[in-house]
Amino acid sequence: MELEVYKINGEKSTKKIKLNKAIFGIEPNDHAIWLDTKQIMANRRQGTHSSKERNAIKGSRRKLKKQKGTGTARVGDIKNPIFRGGGRAFGPEPRDHGFKLNKKVKQLARRSALTYKAKDQELVILEDFSFEEIRTKSFIEFLEHFDLTDKKTLLVLPETNNNIVLSARNIQKAKVINVNSLNTYDILNANKLLIAESSMKEIEKILA
Repeated sequence: MELEVYKINGEKSTKKIKLNKAIFGIEPNDHAIWLDTKQIMANRRQGTHSSKERNAIKGSRRKLKKQKGTGTARVGDIKNPIFRGGGRAFGPEPRDHGFKLNKKVKQLARRSALTYKAKDQELVILEDFSFEEIRTKSFIEFLEHFDLTDKKTLLVLPETNNNIVLSARNIQKAKVINVNSLNTYDILNANKLLIAESSMKEIEKILA
């Protein structure tokens, strides 16, 4: 499959780029995509949820009533979980939600996601570009040329460019990353994947 290379003003250039079948033309593996996306979302969780169990509650340790002879259930101190203000039984504790996933599975997931984007014609190849200054209006104009102002976009650059990254920072549905940060979740979450021409070679090095 060959794709046109576009200029940032939305016009087609004279160049075309041939997509690598080993990356953009495989049989997609949905289970690998699910596993990789699950790991990415799990790693983003803070895991700081916490609750106080009875040993963390302030209060007297005095037994509230005698063990037998009251006709009611036996109870211990005021920190018992059955009382209001008592500790929580089996409550959540801070923990790490992340888990290990094999490198080959993650690569397969990214290749599968890129294949879906190529099949659905949601992939645009751009000539390498930069902005002279940090200006949000410049990035909005760039999106307008491709009619993408109301869509989620992911721009993949060969390396971090502060002028472009900071120009897109205040645009809610636009995200800019370098090629080393490309992941399955961001690929599938975007309505349109914009890849700079130089990034294609880097993607091939990482995923081919």
